[in-house]
Amino acid sequence: MSDSVAHQISLFRSLILSRRLDGAALRIIESVMVSKDVRSSSVAIRSSLRDFIRFESISIMRENAEKPVEKKLLDLDFLVRAFALLGDVENCLALRYEALLLRDFKSTSCQWLEVSHMEWLNFAEQSLDYGFNSIARKACENALLCFQKASKTNLETTEFFEGVKIIEKIKRLKDCAMTSAVSRSGMTYWSLHCYSYGKICLIQISI
Repeated sequence: MSDSVAHQISLFRSLILSRRLDGAALRIIESVMVSKDVRSSSVAIRSSLRDFIRFESISIMRENAEKPVEKKLLDLDFLVRAFALLGDVENCLALRYEALLLRDFKSTSCQWLEVSHMEWLNFAEQSLDYGFNSIARKACENALLCFQKASKTNLETTEFFEGVKIIEKIKRLKDCAMTSAVSRSGMTYWSLHCYSYGKICLIQISI
């Protein structure tokens, strides 16, 4: 590892430890990952940074337990982006799921946080693509609930038929997730810590 890369990694760690979770820190990860100087040791560097972010994410979420929802969501977004840049799909999806759940939970008092059925559906599709079938199924269930809630006031004929198509799409995706889960029922995957509004737990996800 070159001195330049070592310096960048040290700076990144310093930014995270000082809780400067912003674009500057993300640009450092991106720069390190594409640097020619790290090609020979990219796996080790990526693994080290993943472990660091995983550990710090736990502390960050604990620190945010009593903070406003806006702060929680901003930090979740940062962590999702960081894990994505490091190629850590499972933790990227786990924290995206947490952000959606948090928004859904808080939307009763803050309508602007409301999660649309399309957001849940897109998340379900991506989860299914990566083999997280149980999470995809749950996301489909949430998508259907959100759509049914939103469609109660939309009773025009054209919207009705469009709604039928959306419901069918959600149900097809859910069926696909359930079928895939059954076919791989002997396998399980332990996710990184999932956060339920500040309370940290480890959940078992069938894939």
